[in-house]
Amino acid sequence: MAETWATLGVDLHLEPTGPGVRRGLTDALREAVRTGRLAPGTRLPSSRALAPDLGVARNTVADAYADLVAEGWLTARQGSGTRVATGVPAAPFAQTPPGGPAHPRRPPSRPRHDLRSGSPDLGSFPRAAWLRAARRALTTAPHHVLGYGDPRGLPELRAALAGYLARARGVRTDPEHVLICSGFAHGLRVLAEVLRRRGASTVAVDSYGLDVHWNLLAAAGLRTRPLPFDDLGTVTGGLADAGAVLLTPSHQFPMGVPLRPDRRAAVIEWARRTGGLVLEDDYDGEFRYDRQSIGALQGLAPDRVVYLGTASKSLAPGLRLGWMALPPSLAEEAAAAKGAMETCGVLDQLTLAEFLASGAYDRHVRSARLRYRRRRDALVEALAARAPDVRATGIAAGLHAVLRLPPGTEPAVVRAAAWQGLAVYGLARFRHDRAAVTAPDDALVVGYGTPPDHAWTAALDALCRVLP
Repeated sequence: MAETWATLGVDLHLEPTGPGVRRGLTDALREAVRTGRLAPGTRLPSSRALAPDLGVARNTVADAYADLVAEGWLTARQGSGTRVATGVPAAPFAQTPPGGPAHPRRPPSRPRHDLRSGSPDLGSFPRAAWLRAARRALTTAPHHVLGYGDPRGLPELRAALAGYLARARGVRTDPEHVLICSGFAHGLRVLAEVLRRRGASTVAVDSYGLDVHWNLLAAAGLRTRPLPFDDLGTVTGGLADAGAVLLTPSHQFPMGVPLRPDRRAAVIEWARRTGGLVLEDDYDGEFRYDRQSIGALQGLAPDRVVYLGTASKSLAPGLRLGWMALPPSLAEEAAAAKGAMETCGVLDQLTLAEFLASGAYDRHVRSARLRYRRRRDALVEALAARAPDVRATGIAAGLHAVLRLPPGTEPAVVRAAAWQGLAVYGLARFRHDRAAVTAPDDALVVGYGTPPDHAWTAALDALCRVLP
């Protein structure tokens, strides 16, 4: 008899919600585990059994399971099925049971090998240099700097960033038009509020990107409209009546291609003709390996482009430091939208200002660039030797590569990786639900910058074992 929730002893109300079926199912399952409705060790139905119960495709269930296995919420082993991981944290608002306190929470289980994109090697954070900069900055800082200060950010950091961005990324700005924020997501929320107040209703986005950014825009009441994507990258001719466009022009995430010169020019022409804004996410612009970095799009039109950068890829996402170089006409509105009380940590701002001014940031980036280039080269060499049918693309820059797989194999490879304890994302995870993609590519998005140095070789070996 086919497995059902009842035959497994599980009575669970599961209601997938969200912009896509797979994402909605993944979120619903994650929430059921997180809140304790699915207890650790609970065996889940097979994808074949659950799919008809929910009225979805079997591959949708299998992909949702694989995503949650990669995140550590579920475990999957051949012969024993898919179960709720035993190391997931307890529900955050669980009451103390009669007779004493609950058992202390255990951290969620971690994958043996982590090749998920989005993070640098946290083990290479320059602790000693950062500590020296923090000591110098705190020793010399006047007392008033430790107050609430300017909501736009410390003048010292804004000045240091204006100089660095002009020199390293070709950004044309001055300290008065730089706004400090707590990472890219915070900056995007600020800009979404500005756009909404200006009457915008639609933001054009890449067909491939991060759903967390699309969801932030949606939460602000803005629709996202994916632009077409072809063999040359994002097609910028379909902007039409959008109020703004969000792009990663120097290194499209996750596909890894830069925006072509003619399409860069088309974006600027559209912005000037319509009054639209270009939101430029320069998430890894410092890391280009085979030739000089591509300059920021903002340098072509400082009056129409908002440049956004962070310390998340160059240093560490935990610093929660980001910045925007704003068009002069937008600076006051953005500062007001950020709010007088939404300031970033003063000590970290002081430290980053000193880190930039002393040259320590440049030295760290050069060292990191060499380390990541070696990893990229090792990845390409390993593929040539052990998986010659898999082609790496988007490798001229950044901390990740796109590994092209044979058609129809992406879900199976992601599941095989999860069984091996290897966390890695499939390309489908980054595709907009309304993207005009007639023949989706099968691929992995491999974050070769993520593992610490001591774990890189083992992670690369695990990756090669699961590739077709």
